[in-house]
Amino acid sequence: MTRKDNAAYYDDFAAWYERERHHGYHAHIDRLQVGVAKPLCLGKDILEVGCGTGMILKEIAPFTRSAVGLDISRGMLEHARNRGLNVVEGSATDLPFPDASFDAVYSFKVLAHIEAIEKAMAEVARVLRPGGHAALEFYNKHSLRYVIKRLKPAHKVSETTTDEQVYTRYDGLADVRRYLPPALRVEGVRGIRVFTPFAQVHRVPAVGS
Repeated sequence: MTRKDNAAYYDDFAAWYERERHHGYHAHIDRLQVGVAKPLCLGKDILEVGCGTGMILKEIAPFTRSAVGLDISRGMLEHARNRGLNVVEGSATDLPFPDASFDAVYSFKVLAHIEAIEKAMAEVARVLRPGGHAALEFYNKHSLRYVIKRLKPAHKVSETTTDEQVYTRYDGLADVRRYLPPALRVEGVRGIRVFTPFAQVHRVPAVGS
């Protein structure tokens, strides 16, 4: 999918996302991700890359010095603005901010859908201040989630799109290290197993700073 296609998909997806992410597995994952990012953001200038409708940003922003969310989808950003959040439209591969703008950057559920991942990582490094931290989620290619995705038939993820039409990449830790520019290094990795009522094990891979 091109950037225009991606934006159109997430615009279409925004209403479902806003409705469903408040419940069950999705809400649990959001809480875990807030727990990962929040300690890095306390009293600091922070950026969320791929903020969507602002569900995570709204939990973190009150504890920061300043907080900005970025997303390619105007539909998603409309919901975020309705929450009173400071958000801008833009791409993770071309962040519309000067060098060294933020003390911390975090991104969840986003980087696995960016084909030009090295460019996105270079942009994260560029906007971070010296000594800054990033909390970044990558999908784990050694997870049951990856096996299930490979085996199951395509299914609709919005009114106009199936999951096979959405670029999704699964990585190992060696892959992640290879994507990083010299200014970034892995300081920690966290994996999460979540048991759901559907008797499946979901693995949320490598969330590192």
